[in-house]
Amino acid sequence: MTARVTTTVAELDTLLRSAEPPAVLDVRWALGDPHGRDHFAAGHVPGAVYVDLDTELAAPPSPEGGRHPLPDLADLQTAARRWGVRDGQPVVVYDDLGNTAAARAWWLLRYAGVAEVTLLDGALGAWRSAGLPLESGAPADPSPGDVVLRPDRLQTVDVDGAADLAATGLLLDARAAERYRGEVEPMDPRAGHIPGAVSAPTGENLAADGTFLPAEVLRKRFADKGADATSRIGVYCGSGVTAAHQIAALALAGYEATLFPGSWSAWSADPARPAATGPLPS
Repeated sequence: MTARVTTTVAELDTLLRSAEPPAVLDVRWALGDPHGRDHFAAGHVPGAVYVDLDTELAAPPSPEGGRHPLPDLADLQTAARRWGVRDGQPVVVYDDLGNTAAARAWWLLRYAGVAEVTLLDGALGAWRSAGLPLESGAPADPSPGDVVLRPDRLQTVDVDGAADLAATGLLLDARAAERYRGEVEPMDPRAGHIPGAVSAPTGENLAADGTFLPAEVLRKRFADKGADATSRIGVYCGSGVTAAHQIAALALAGYEATLFPGSWSAWSADPARPAATGPLPS
């Protein structure tokens, strides 16, 4: 994956004042917090459009698809046009959680063929820290966009593909380490991890200020997990959201990776699938 992954706050500030600004999407979402739209209204990057992760970046949940199945492409295109995205227009996405939710929009739009999608490095926190202005309230709907989405520009795997990657490649578990070890499970039917998967918590992709770690640091992080130039790499999390952040970090480090969209929520819902516990892959 060679396309640019991030945009700095200084770059976005300049772009927003240009003749052809990017579409800016605010994916304000956190696990267990249903008030994303309220947080958006309290303060967002000027001109940003609110994106609802649960209803616009995911299909309805199911045991087979997990808590956040990929949306139908036609539904995603309708949503993207509602956000005002034009064909060929750059898109910048962010959240207020280190981009761990916004990466879902980044990955989906890349998957659907949008060529220039970047994450605002450091997310909304970096924008605030730079002293840049915030807009409040619910802005008027943008003019409808005309973006055309095309499927399958990035790879995915199903449960069998995830099992194969765990056995013959490198499957990274992007959840918190305690969920990987099976000590807690706040959302899904069973605790533990996919046998053979390696723990790589998403939060460890970020510096203290919420920006991505330098590429060379990320490269060493993933090399220490078993990645190399020939690796077949897959990533999962709880429901396919923060795994996209891991894919962004891997891209910054120079690695391509495949998403298991159903993630642990789909795997653990099938009683025939084994679950491993403890700090080791198996």
